[in-house]
Amino acid sequence: MALFQPDWASRWALYQPEKMAVKEHETQRSLTYEDLNQQGNALAFHFQHTWKLEKGSRIAVIAEFCLEYIVLFIAAQKTGVILVPLNYRLTSQELNYMLNDANPAVIIFQEKFASLIQQSQHFAQIPQNITIESIPDVWEETQENHEELFEKVALEEKDPIFILYTSGTTGSPKGALYTHGMLFWNSINTSMSLLINSESRTVNCMPPFHTGGWNVLLTPLLHHGGYTCLLKKFDSEEVLELLEAEKPTLFMGVPTMLNMISKEPAFLHADFSSLYYIIVGGEPMPIPLIELWHQKGIAIRQGYGMTEVGPNLTSLHQKDAIRKKGSIGFPNFYLQTKIVNENGKEAETGEAGELLLKGPMVTPGYWKNPKETEAAFSDGWFHTGDQVRKDEEGYYYIVDRIKNMYISGGENVYPAEVEKVILSHPEVREVVVIGVPDPKWGESGRAYIVKKEGELNASTVIDFCKKRLAKYKVPKEVIFIDELPQNGTGKIDRKGLKAEALAGEV
Repeated sequence: MALFQPDWASRWALYQPEKMAVKEHETQRSLTYEDLNQQGNALAFHFQHTWKLEKGSRIAVIAEFCLEYIVLFIAAQKTGVILVPLNYRLTSQELNYMLNDANPAVIIFQEKFASLIQQSQHFAQIPQNITIESIPDVWEETQENHEELFEKVALEEKDPIFILYTSGTTGSPKGALYTHGMLFWNSINTSMSLLINSESRTVNCMPPFHTGGWNVLLTPLLHHGGYTCLLKKFDSEEVLELLEAEKPTLFMGVPTMLNMISKEPAFLHADFSSLYYIIVGGEPMPIPLIELWHQKGIAIRQGYGMTEVGPNLTSLHQKDAIRKKGSIGFPNFYLQTKIVNENGKEAETGEAGELLLKGPMVTPGYWKNPKETEAAFSDGWFHTGDQVRKDEEGYYYIVDRIKNMYISGGENVYPAEVEKVILSHPEVREVVVIGVPDPKWGESGRAYIVKKEGELNASTVIDFCKKRLAKYKVPKEVIFIDELPQNGTGKIDRKGLKAEALAGEV
């Protein structure tokens, strides 16, 4: 079924052409909706006539958020080209896997990341590359030299607009397909849960390689004709200033960010009167931090999301932030949920079980990975890997993560990926990695290692990881033990290790 209107910029260029759509804070450059549409058209023409891209062609991008990145998104909406946002916090070795897997026709990179991406072995095999800083030259040349319009492409809800890489339990990243239909339905769900319209304003300091950077607020606001102030990176002092100066109606952050903002000296006297509330995701927000923001007159809306679905899936109303401590609230409007216990039966009220999801905002699967796609679904239901329970009032709570994932500073870390790297060290016999509480990042990694004969020490392990893993994945602690504990089934007892770590015994 063809989408009613996948080309958002062309409609808003008609309705409110002079309305500012996005501004880049660092440069103070901005684009109106008419600018977005015109430059998106020019870039779409370039896709088709210069780069010879077709619907389904991939463009890998390694860059911070900027105006050019937004225009790339608009051109992708017009042509059916798939954007592959890459994480510039990764190592060249990690990026090489994704480039090889996505096999893009073009790679666009920010000049500051040139050496990072060029060290990837697969870089030389990509047919075309360009810096993101040179994209304005592309659309200016196209506008001046070509009067022809790009060829309009018929798009369907199932057609991908993003491939978003997420680490997995196997230790290898998976490319989640994010479709035009998911984009639309996530926006509709978000606007029905939150207050979003053409007057909405936000400050976006989330990175573009996460679904949260694109799809928590940015794309819903573009869909609804709102305004976004873009930041290239999070800086607590800078964001605090913008929460006053830009008069946002909504802001999204993870608890680590909000904690850092609250510690700024200017926080005490800051004026946040324009904000309806702050949306919090990634991990539960501590009650004292919620209360601190409440004292500033700012309500906190906690929720739950994931790369493969939504991502805006549940929302806890601000009036329940304290009363329903730890809850992720209710499912959003166009979302079906089911909780199943270990026997595959629907869980009773208060009983923990795995959360299953169904709806038009669920991914069709993983790029070139039928095995993982099949494993993620049963009878049309997507398996989240998160264990939840529902109370007598219908509020949902996260109980545990079946997949062992932990969250460090808002970043998902899968132990299997870290363990795979550590096991490649010739002096390591066995390893298990768990997340433990961290006063700054929420959680950080702790590696328990059984070593072979040799002089292996913690600093050597950490240095080994730093060369092969993004900084947030590198364990903060390394503990050597004689053997890894096992549970009754003979498997590594991760839960036991975690319980002992929380009790301060290991």
